[in-house]
Amino acid sequence: MEEKDFQPYIPAGRVLPELTGVSVALGIVLAVVFGGANAYLGLRVGMTVSASVPAAVISMGVVRKLLRRDSILENNMVQTIGSAGESVAAGAIFTLPALFMWAREGRGEEPGLFTVGLIALCGGVLGVLLMIPLRRALIVKEHASLPYPEGRACAQVLLAGEKGGRGSGAVFAGLGGAAGYKLLADGLGLFPSRLLWQIPGYRGAGFGLETLPALAGVGYICGARVSSYLFAGGVLGWLVILPLMALFGGEMVLFPAGVSVNALLAAEGPSGLWSHFLRYVGAGAVACGGAISLVKSLPLIIRTFRAAVKEYGHGGGGAQPRTGRDLPLGAVLGGALAAVLVLWLAPAVPLGLPAVLLAAVLGFFFAAVSARMVGLIGSSNNPVSGMAIATLLLSSLVLKGAGVEGMAGMTAAIAIGGVICVVASIAGDTSQDLKTGFLVGATPWKQQVGELIGAAAAAAAMGAILYLLSAAWGYGSQELPAPQATLMKLVVEGVMEGNLPWNLVIAGVFLALTAEILGVPVLPFAIGLYLPIYLSAPIMLGGAARWAVEKSRAPSAEIREKRVQSGVLCASGLIAGEGLVGIALAVLAVIPAGGGTAADVLRLDGISLGAPGSLAAFALVLGGLYLLARRGGKSP
Repeated sequence: MEEKDFQPYIPAGRVLPELTGVSVALGIVLAVVFGGANAYLGLRVGMTVSASVPAAVISMGVVRKLLRRDSILENNMVQTIGSAGESVAAGAIFTLPALFMWAREGRGEEPGLFTVGLIALCGGVLGVLLMIPLRRALIVKEHASLPYPEGRACAQVLLAGEKGGRGSGAVFAGLGGAAGYKLLADGLGLFPSRLLWQIPGYRGAGFGLETLPALAGVGYICGARVSSYLFAGGVLGWLVILPLMALFGGEMVLFPAGVSVNALLAAEGPSGLWSHFLRYVGAGAVACGGAISLVKSLPLIIRTFRAAVKEYGHGGGGAQPRTGRDLPLGAVLGGALAAVLVLWLAPAVPLGLPAVLLAAVLGFFFAAVSARMVGLIGSSNNPVSGMAIATLLLSSLVLKGAGVEGMAGMTAAIAIGGVICVVASIAGDTSQDLKTGFLVGATPWKQQVGELIGAAAAAAAMGAILYLLSAAWGYGSQELPAPQATLMKLVVEGVMEGNLPWNLVIAGVFLALTAEILGVPVLPFAIGLYLPIYLSAPIMLGGAARWAVEKSRAPSAEIREKRVQSGVLCASGLIAGEGLVGIALAVLAVIPAGGGTAADVLRLDGISLGAPGSLAAFALVLGGLYLLARRGGKSP
């Protein structure tokens, strides 16, 4: 389908304010806010969520209602710029914290602020620019066959705002509630946010809950089906595999723990078995799941490349309508070349020319993979971690084969992985935003400029955010387990140093293959196996809240869908609110005060509601999310 066959909401002949000072300023603020919130969320649970819909809703609330401006294209530009922050954060936090973990182990130096920002910036620029040649092939030619779910959802939100719809209240309600909850739990210490129990009579088994609003929000957004796959992985790990380890391990001293299973269980409980053994099984399952996703997508990738070569610049001999103008090919190639040169020549980036060329080739490949896959399954389900693992395995093998070993090789591999993660993540986000623009009638080249602005703003903030969180708690700690970055670190070390417990990893691979044979989606199941059960259990409860909303009685299917979407907006607010307060607490944790830190002064000594208070507070979050979703169905 060509542009002439589809009529967007704003026709090509009509010009409205779009790339304005207001849209750029508000978009940058949202890029930094959602980038920081998603960075915190990803470092806690290893997952991020799309910021496009909440950014669109907040844009309408501020631009349309507060500033009294009524251009739908200006609102679209705000969400385009704002959603870029989440994508840059997802790419950065999946890989770069590994560099901080090595520094804490005394095996290298922490990367500078400029290093982190430059890797994120170059990855963001490459991701946006490499997707532009694919726009006509994916967004226009396959308009009827590629749904781009978040892109269509954003368009519907913007059109609802144009027609008087509401929704920003749900976002801000969730944001305020989660912020207050996080302050009470982890700021004042009024009740614990993590509960973990050993199961009597079933040695080695454990169960728990991390009772925080963001996890309920993640579960609601993912839905009951995906949440159940995550939880199933956790149940298999903590209620089947760990008890079997305790039963048969006994006094055996297994690698890599260095102590017997009995001693480890006595000292650390089921969490110790998970940390030293089970997460390697999960790592193998995640790696296999990512590889399966890539193999399945290869025919689509080949078709995408062919179509892009044929379609980019189509009609260049004549004037393009406003809704068909991309950035010029010269600007795209020049910008991509500049990003590659910066990665090669900047002293702050630990990459030589061969490594940079490898990153560029893989970047173009995975930009096409990501842009195509999110058109089918959505940005929130984009298997960026699988692409990162494939990148790290390949780059580590290439670097080791070229004689670049030790910390130099591992640092270079993580830097390449960081670039590719950001490329894949923001290429997917860009394609969703361009689909929204295609539906509402935006100007593509202006959206592409907006994506570059959002990526640059988020990259500038990401270095400071990662440094702040590292200084406050450290990656790999209880507060910030950084599961994805830990996994990437293990992969690189395993290839470079040959110290992976391969039997455990291979067992995870075959568990993933078994899930694939049974028709179970591998990646969510594998991630649930990799994550501790106290993270997947509250996500499951959030998914159950959405299931309850979907199954509740409603006058019509339209009202029921409004309720579900109202809950999605509230859940997005829960994630943003907790993330922002989490970053604020990290600031307090590095400020000296009274012989400790400002965070220590804030806590209420001797006052705690304990586990019952924690469970009651989390039940209120779930109940409030359900009730706010039900109220959303009353909107006209």
